Amino acid sequence: MTTASRVLVLNSGSSSVKYQLLDMADRSRLAVGLVERIGVGAPPAKRGGQTSRLAHEALAGPNPGRRERVGPIADHEAALKAVAAELAADGLGLDSPELAAVGHRVVHGGTRFTAPTVIDDEVLAEVRSLVPLAPLHNPANITGIEVARALRADIPQVAVFDTAFHSTMPEHAAQYAIDAATAAKYSVRRYGFHGTSHAYVSRATARLLGKAPEEVNVIVLHLGNGASASAVRGGVCVDTSMGLTPLEGLVMGTRSGDLDPAVIFHLARVGGLSVDEIDALLNKRSGLLGMCGDNDMREVLRRAGEGDAAAQGAFATYVHRLKKYIGAYAAVLGRVDAVAFTAGVGENSPQVREAAVDGLAELGLVLDPEANAVRSPEPRLISTEYARVAVAVVPTDEELEIASQAYALVTQ
Repeated sequence: MTTASRVLVLNSGSSSVKYQLLDMADRSRLAVGLVERIGVGAPPAKRGGQTSRLAHEALAGPNPGRRERVGPIADHEAALKAVAAELAADGLGLDSPELAAVGHRVVHGGTRFTAPTVIDDEVLAEVRSLVPLAPLHNPANITGIEVARALRADIPQVAVFDTAFHSTMPEHAAQYAIDAATAAKYSVRRYGFHGTSHAYVSRATARLLGKAPEEVNVIVLHLGNGASASAVRGGVCVDTSMGLTPLEGLVMGTRSGDLDPAVIFHLARVGGLSVDEIDALLNKRSGLLGMCGDNDMREVLRRAGEGDAAAQGAFATYVHRLKKYIGAYAAVLGRVDAVAFTAGVGENSPQVREAAVDGLAELGLVLDPEANAVRSPEPRLISTEYARVAVAVVPTDEELEIASQAYALVTQ
């Protein structure tokens, strides 16, 4: 068993790498950073000012502070080597004997991966086989894993899957009502996403109430540009809004959420749109953006407040869908102890929280307007003291959740 206590968390996107170095001895952050626009190698003057950028902040070591480097970073290997150089400059290098593991966010684990997993060649091959289920995410996750394994082949690389927390859904919640043989052949079922966030927030909500996760039923609302809801009974997920892909469920920044499947047939037959065009429409040009032209909730609310009819309509549709899921998950759980708002919109928009809960007093949800208006990075209750169901704002911490799961696995 290792005595090292540091975990490097990597979240590799198609053109970016987010990272944090944490010390699990006290759950502190030592460094955080982002490499973006990977592969944009032309001089800024030829690319409209766009080139690669590395933003790094050391929170410990001899040189704490923020640094930024702008210039071409050709690929993920170059990006991770640049990250390693920044950490080394802070005395936090990847060659440190204190590094216990590298934790990787992997979006799709299918039905095979339901817990954090140490990565070997076989595991990597299975993650690669899941690319058809997450073509926009898993390839980038795999690239980050491959590069990190090459840089530190001697320490465990741990995959933490977005889908894992939702693998506890009962079959009646996970299956789609289509031909069973076809569903089995093509792995068509509901998997759910944002699992590390839902896991972290459901447990943090229980702590906020002074109870163990096993004692609490929570509806978690992860509201960012991507948005999802989950019903968590006694610390175990029993339903979630996203499905085979992250397209199902709530209205999102650029994704439609729930949709009559026949809309796709109609667009193909009557509109002549191809499968790829419909895919792009529903994932990139729908949601708030499709309805009113803006996917930033702050801008939607500003325009709505000024009387913009399109923004008002988009916001109303967003809230209507959100209320439907709160009500549905109240029915699924039977007893609700708390509703927790998290992620960018959930944590920072009192207007969204107020609108989502408005009119739900019969379900036990009543906000305290003054508490709801407070901005704080800390978990907090925003319901009235007499409300039957607690309403909470719980900032998510997916990196800490990944680090915790990875460290627990390699030290058990």
